[in-house]
Amino acid sequence: MGDLLLALDQGTTSSRAVVFGPDARPLAIAQYEHPQSFPREGWVEHDPEAIWSTQIEAARDALTACGASARDCAAIGIANQRETVLIWERATGRPIAPAIVWQDRRTAATCKRLADLGQECIVQERTGLLLDPYFSATKIAWLLDAVPGARARAEAGALAFGTVDTFLLWRLTGGALHATDVTNASRTLLMDIERLCWDEAMLELFGIPRPILPEILPTAHRYGTATEDLFGSTVPIAALVGDQQSAAFGQACFAPGMAKNTYGTGAFLLLNAGEARPRSSSRLLGTPAYRLGEAAPRYALEGSVFVAGAAVQWLRDGLGIIQTAAEVEALAASVPDTGGVTFVPAFVGLGAPHWRPDVRGMISGLTRGATRAHLARAALEAACMQTVGVLEAMAADASRPIETLRADGGMAANDLLLQMQADLAGIPVHRPQVTETTALGAAWLAGLGAGLYRDTAELAPLWKPDRVFEPTITPDERSGIRDRWRRALSSIGAESEAP
Repeated sequence: MGDLLLALDQGTTSSRAVVFGPDARPLAIAQYEHPQSFPREGWVEHDPEAIWSTQIEAARDALTACGASARDCAAIGIANQRETVLIWERATGRPIAPAIVWQDRRTAATCKRLADLGQECIVQERTGLLLDPYFSATKIAWLLDAVPGARARAEAGALAFGTVDTFLLWRLTGGALHATDVTNASRTLLMDIERLCWDEAMLELFGIPRPILPEILPTAHRYGTATEDLFGSTVPIAALVGDQQSAAFGQACFAPGMAKNTYGTGAFLLLNAGEARPRSSSRLLGTPAYRLGEAAPRYALEGSVFVAGAAVQWLRDGLGIIQTAAEVEALAASVPDTGGVTFVPAFVGLGAPHWRPDVRGMISGLTRGATRAHLARAALEAACMQTVGVLEAMAADASRPIETLRADGGMAANDLLLQMQADLAGIPVHRPQVTETTALGAAWLAGLGAGLYRDTAELAPLWKPDRVFEPTITPDERSGIRDRWRRALSSIGAESEAP
């Protein structure tokens, strides 16, 4: 067995692969975009075959780029976009429909109906989640009812459901394994968060046939092997993990109270809550952070911001005011503030702590003096202010302030964004030397699953900061921006949960 670790990082807009050395140093990276489609208002879909082909191509190219072969790898770890739903035929492996992406809102009415029937309390108690179309269960039910004959075939055991990790595992093993891990299973609305198994009451509530579900296993676990035809030799698969839990692991958030935020398409905050299942009074989510083999799981509080980097993409693709996403930093930095412009990018509603799929985005404070630079800066401010709302909710649930925030994701390369975040949150923001934290978490977990590492104590010293952003604005300046943000939220009917 070699000592390299191959991380597959399958995300919302691209498939990445990173080869790491045992010292956590990335040796090679390959990435391919895959398309999203928007067939109707509020619908978001992926082509499962594009997910598969781009992920395999990225993995092969990453190995080639560093002159490695499959024989040099101790294991593969898979990190993935979470709540996205795929259903395929067990006999052929062929998907029965496009994947329904986590951003998709087509089942909002179903969630509202169940909430109106008083079901959210039992859902939250059993799963740690809220009734929202973000999660997988209503998407699964929608597909089973929308595709002719799918429900009967599912009940007969002819179909298989999976989040992206399960789909990739099935394909990598040639259909030998139909499994998921606790972090991904916890995002379906179907797993008992304490017993770590499928919950029969939830299956009945959402109308999900038991035969369609994968086996739930630990995060770091010897799952099986990728088939020889894919990489030239077999490779152990030793970790499956949801991308946000993976990023927290790659940020070495191993102790209770440590928090990270991943700034990507959305922004996702996780706070390590330790061994006890967390309960939120602030409409945050309780979720397993990871489980190492048969050890007790570690839990986290999570807050999901649906639109962060996606707002920058909209400036590029929807308005055409920038040519590339990377231009937004210089453009936003060309003005000292937003000029009073506030941008609430609720394209698909608002996530935590609001959970309002019905509201939509808005831009306020426009004058003749407003320019594209002010709008660009307002887009960055929006990512920060949504994050502030989640940080304050987390501090309330944890009954203690969050002292520092570790930042990662594609937007974390933006110095202005992280400085604005430190200013608006009033706490230091740490950017790590290795910014591929989602992939690194999957690699570290695979290393643990394969026996390359002993425990998290061996991993913690490998995390090192690249830069620390300290708050620089005054409390009065911070309050003024927060008040402006409150007013903007109030104008779309979401003021009750504002920071």
